[in-house]
Amino acid sequence: MPREYPIDRYRNIGIIAHIDAGKTTVTERILFYTGISHKIGETHSGESIMDWMDQEKERGITITSAATTCFWVPTGLEKDKKNEYRINIIDTPGHIDFTAEVQRSMRVLDAAVVIFDGVAGVEPQSETVWRQADKYSVPRICFINKIDRTGADFEESVASIREKLTPDVIPMQLPVGEEENFKGVVDLIKRKFITFEGDFGEAMKEKDVPEEMKEKVEKWRSEMVEKIVTEDETLFEKYMGGEEITEEEIKKVLRKAVLAYKAVPVYCGTALKNKGVQPLLDAICHYFPAPTDLPSVEGTNPKTEEPDKRGLNDEEPFSALAFKLANDAYVGSLTFLRVYSGKLSSGSYILNANTGEKERISRILRMHADQREELKEIYAGDIVAAVGLKGTSTGHTLSDENCPIVLEEIYFPEPVVSIRVEPKTREDQEKMGLALRRLAEEDPTFRVAGDMDTGETIISGMGELHLDIIVDRMKREFKVEAQVGQPQVAYKETIRKAADEEGKYIKQSGGRGQYGHVKLRIEPLVDGGEKRLEFVDEIKGGIIPQEYIPAVEKGIEEVMDEGVLAGYPIVNIKAALYDGSFHEVDSSKMAFKIAGSMGFKEAYKKADPVILEPFMKVEVIIPPEYLGDVMGDISSRRGEVDSTEETKGKRAQKVIHAKVPLAEMFGYVTTLRSLTKGRGNYTMEFDMYKEVPYNIAQEIIEKGR
Repeated sequence: MPREYPIDRYRNIGIIAHIDAGKTTVTERILFYTGISHKIGETHSGESIMDWMDQEKERGITITSAATTCFWVPTGLEKDKKNEYRINIIDTPGHIDFTAEVQRSMRVLDAAVVIFDGVAGVEPQSETVWRQADKYSVPRICFINKIDRTGADFEESVASIREKLTPDVIPMQLPVGEEENFKGVVDLIKRKFITFEGDFGEAMKEKDVPEEMKEKVEKWRSEMVEKIVTEDETLFEKYMGGEEITEEEIKKVLRKAVLAYKAVPVYCGTALKNKGVQPLLDAICHYFPAPTDLPSVEGTNPKTEEPDKRGLNDEEPFSALAFKLANDAYVGSLTFLRVYSGKLSSGSYILNANTGEKERISRILRMHADQREELKEIYAGDIVAAVGLKGTSTGHTLSDENCPIVLEEIYFPEPVVSIRVEPKTREDQEKMGLALRRLAEEDPTFRVAGDMDTGETIISGMGELHLDIIVDRMKREFKVEAQVGQPQVAYKETIRKAADEEGKYIKQSGGRGQYGHVKLRIEPLVDGGEKRLEFVDEIKGGIIPQEYIPAVEKGIEEVMDEGVLAGYPIVNIKAALYDGSFHEVDSSKMAFKIAGSMGFKEAYKKADPVILEPFMKVEVIIPPEYLGDVMGDISSRRGEVDSTEETKGKRAQKVIHAKVPLAEMFGYVTTLRSLTKGRGNYTMEFDMYKEVPYNIAQEIIEKGR
């Protein structure tokens, strides 16, 4: 079956922003104008199409990345399928607790629209998502939303993007009218005033630029053209020679600059009032990359461990990345895939290159939030959901079994908050286990563990809201009633210095005995990155047979999971097995595992162990008059203020940048409201683990015991 759309008319995009900047509202308008939805749903009234979970509708926030496909013919072209672009959109959350959703989406996107609030400009989470887009080299377009709100200022917003995020912004429009008098935009390329008429702003009309704006438009246009022509030598010479630069030349060079991360076009409007969305759709088609514009995707051949790559086209062997798992009430478990190369039919067998297992894709669906359309075949560039995959997790690569490749995995931050959950009834017990397992499969930043001493279940996540949503989903989707404890900090343990110790396990109890003997050296693992343990086998000459050495490592890992000082996981350890002995008859894997754990525990106690706690990067935004009180409160929470700044604009706010231990931040929202008469707000994200002060560490150790 041939491809329905040529790959050069695919656009795989994400919509990213700070919470409440209007991402979902912009997406809803895109779906309306592209004909995917026939009525406009609003986030604030709980009718949004993309926010389909109950919790999303109630809270007015986006929690999961919803994937959808729509189609658009750029303005000025004949409304014909041959001019139509396929736009695959992933709408991502803005709340910091769901940063993993943004991260996994960013990994599979080709480009992103970054939404800003026209009043607030660049906000703390805007910077976080921008950094994530930088990490994955994602081309961007900015859309300054809510231009109709009181206090909105397009020029100030552009200045804040230029100052805090990138000097490469190029405004492509100017708003006509301010705040509630916002009437439309001037297209700086065409020098035309565009209005959005009709009940839903669907009728775009081009008019002459208002007389009073002509001078300003020429000034901004000339700045725009100057920035664009510097990206192309021929065009620059033409411009310097005083020749007129055509619309097509501007667009062509701007596209080249956007793809090279050297230009970020800026558009504006108000999605809620249906103004400015269609030019944004045009820009997505004109300036964003098709999959074929991107470099080959890189990976590793699992058979040879050699680097490998795939060109983004249908002729290469099949490869796709599983970037999200979700449970669907109608079809069961869904695995969202980004297809990088090749093609695949439903019903085919495919290799999971990470596990080496074969998988059968029974059905392939194109998702439209919670609606679905069945597909017979998928091609390079597609973003789809597959049904029937049993052993595939987030970050796994699916590939042609004859040409396997493992693409770079997606790494997620470790959870920092834990709570105890207990089923209310015996009937809930079994259902809770299933629910938590399913939710953990979906969300890589959510972990489930059992407390061996109390028999309780402990769930961990990225913040209080994250865990609140998990418990709520358990209740609604899986009908599990649970009692929930107080949030607890996810402490860790480590060591400050090196130590040597031996572990000897000898047991005689009639018949065959047990014998395991190891000598271990442990030291802090500096710059271990994601590594918790680096195990080094220094055994020479078969002092300990090779078959027993993995058991020693297993024994060490088990102790590290349980902790020694206060029962918290141990991290950043380099452990070397350098000596020991064995018995021809009595030695076993179990004996060496126990000897390994005994030796590690003793060495650990001598290695100056310490407790580590998560520190959070906190940004507090408040009216200037509350600065002293709020900074005093941060200091009382063992916080360190890094810097303060003042936002520009008509209603300047103070922004405090601080690092604060997570343990001191529970319930902070109530304190901040009280200190600022409800006018302050804050965001926080995990920064790093730091050593706990001695007196507090003693309290933690006592509690742990």
